[in-house]
Amino acid sequence: MAKYLVIVESPAKAKTINKFLGSNYRVVASNGHVRDLPKSQLGIDIENDFEPKYITIRGKGDILAMLRKEVKKADKVYLATDPDREGEAISWHLAQALKLEQKQIHRITFNEITKTAVKNSIKQARDIDMDLVDAQQARRILDRMVGYKISPLLWAKVKRGLSAGRVQSVALRIICDREQEIDSFIPEEYWSLDVLLDVKGEKKPLTAKFYGRDKEKMEIHSKEQLEAILADLDGHPYKIYNIKNGERSKKPPLPFTTSTLQQEASKLLNFSTQKTMRIAQQLYEGVDIKGNGTVGLITYLRTDSTRISEEADAAVRQFIGDAYGPEYVIGQMKDSKNSGKIQDAHEAIRPSNSELTPTKIKESLSRDQFRLYQLIWSRFVASRMADAVYGTTNVKINCNDYIFTVTASKIKFEGFLSVYKHTEDKAESNVLLKKLTEDSQLSFNDFEGKQHFTQPPAHFTEASLVKTLEELGIGRPSTYAPTITTIIARRYVAKENKNLYVTELGEVVNQIMKDAFPSIVDVSFTANMEFLLDKVEEGCVNYKTVVRNFYPDLEEAVQTAEKELEQVKIEDEVSDVICDQCGRHMVIKYGPHGKFLACPGFPECKNTKTYFEKIGVSCPKCGKDIVIRKTQKGRKYYGCENNPECDFMTWQRPSGKSCPKCGNALLIKGQKLVCADVTCGYRENREEKES
Repeated sequence: MAKYLVIVESPAKAKTINKFLGSNYRVVASNGHVRDLPKSQLGIDIENDFEPKYITIRGKGDILAMLRKEVKKADKVYLATDPDREGEAISWHLAQALKLEQKQIHRITFNEITKTAVKNSIKQARDIDMDLVDAQQARRILDRMVGYKISPLLWAKVKRGLSAGRVQSVALRIICDREQEIDSFIPEEYWSLDVLLDVKGEKKPLTAKFYGRDKEKMEIHSKEQLEAILADLDGHPYKIYNIKNGERSKKPPLPFTTSTLQQEASKLLNFSTQKTMRIAQQLYEGVDIKGNGTVGLITYLRTDSTRISEEADAAVRQFIGDAYGPEYVIGQMKDSKNSGKIQDAHEAIRPSNSELTPTKIKESLSRDQFRLYQLIWSRFVASRMADAVYGTTNVKINCNDYIFTVTASKIKFEGFLSVYKHTEDKAESNVLLKKLTEDSQLSFNDFEGKQHFTQPPAHFTEASLVKTLEELGIGRPSTYAPTITTIIARRYVAKENKNLYVTELGEVVNQIMKDAFPSIVDVSFTANMEFLLDKVEEGCVNYKTVVRNFYPDLEEAVQTAEKELEQVKIEDEVSDVICDQCGRHMVIKYGPHGKFLACPGFPECKNTKTYFEKIGVSCPKCGKDIVIRKTQKGRKYYGCENNPECDFMTWQRPSGKSCPKCGNALLIKGQKLVCADVTCGYRENREEKES
């Protein structure tokens, strides 16, 4: 008969831990949370000092009944949920739901699911940390208040089923602000200039890049400026005046945090943040490895620290020395200074055992598990390896006081690149440079001048949005993936080829939130709220104080918004389109993908059509109306109503005016009208009434 009961969240975790403990232990799973705020109501007693009203989650009654039976049989109960705020809160809820006495509660945590870590945690059992629980309660209550107070307002003003969230609304605003930057961006012209030079005795010409004049760096902004430089160079000799050989080092990367893992998995493996976290959870909880049984392969996956335990550091250094040689082991590392935004509660994400190389266990992993494990393993091992060393050559060439340069580099010592190498780490070799001396004779062959235009800020991807959220201190490692998943699922944001674009629905919701709840979508306010939650976790601030200070302003804003917000009148707007089934005038309605036409005779007539909103501008190609269209994923663009016969389209709104220089359409970019042909470069200020 088992004397000790261990409760974890998931069956996979239970299976892994059960292997490490003897017959005196029984390991069971709660299948996540067992109690939460009710879905049908706010669930917070405003009059009673914001006391949360927790209930058993629907469907968890049988699990709790099973757990109660097991508790009665056990001498000790170990609560082994995840080592973070949410895990601590689940343990507290289990203790409350199972009515555990104080002497029965033994909270254990481990950063990795290995035999040593689990057995050590049992020796170091502690009480539930109520500061961690309260930090999670505060987050849950604040999020519930925002969601349940603001969402009904969106239902009334736009469409039922919409939602607002404390963090998701800020993420949406960040994406909307970036889209506005891109829309109003005006390209600036610049030119690059290369000179091809013949080297005496060599077959291949040498390509040198324009640097500047009189040793000062110089930009070429126009074709006229380029032609003036070419005129100055015409007929003058080219002479090497400096050859500099040197070395540069490239430092190894730090081990993964949740944020950096999501970014690299997106960039290198094309994983969404949600997929990355799902597969990492599988690797953490345990995978059945041939010859080893179920093994937890990586440490805890929700962390913002790059810290590594002394034992893990010593073990991986030993592994590197044995596998690659002592010269590949990094020297003494300086302690990295963590910013105030970092909790540093756990180690970085790393393999539980460096000896389990990806190739050793490849057969036991799915393709995606293998790829992610390989990424984590190689990053961790690389972080404890020596710098990569490049040999560099820099050649400077003079012609009538203008400077051209040629650079090249070659790897002299691979260091960490022998494990963790990506495209940006490629060296730029140039065999010809080795043969050059300051006496080498050069003769002019040709020029290559190319026109370029500055590019707008890039659209957010999931990876770059996670990076921005982390830099701004918004959300925490556990919130990045669910936040992005929510705004995509709500169709506020569309994802196309990795890029995130705001949909029409997202624009409407963001504008309402900015007008009615500026503090909720304020980046600094949200970051400060995260700081306060950290202070609750540290025991410096009472969680009820945070809630008490937040609620009055929220309630006042909701009441004001209910009175003053102009309703978005789109549901019953009558169009001039006739229903081809019953003859009624179709009306404009709002659905998950935006506006569409529906017959007002529903449910008798269920006819619907795509709605194209005219913008009052004629197509510059065929003269028909320009309408707002959407891609399959919901991204907005402007195209001719005569599509596909007419292929005119643009991402920016046409102004209806033509360029006086080239005749192309003028597009609206912020407070300017800009020619659709960037090579033309024409622009003018928008008139005030247009703006």
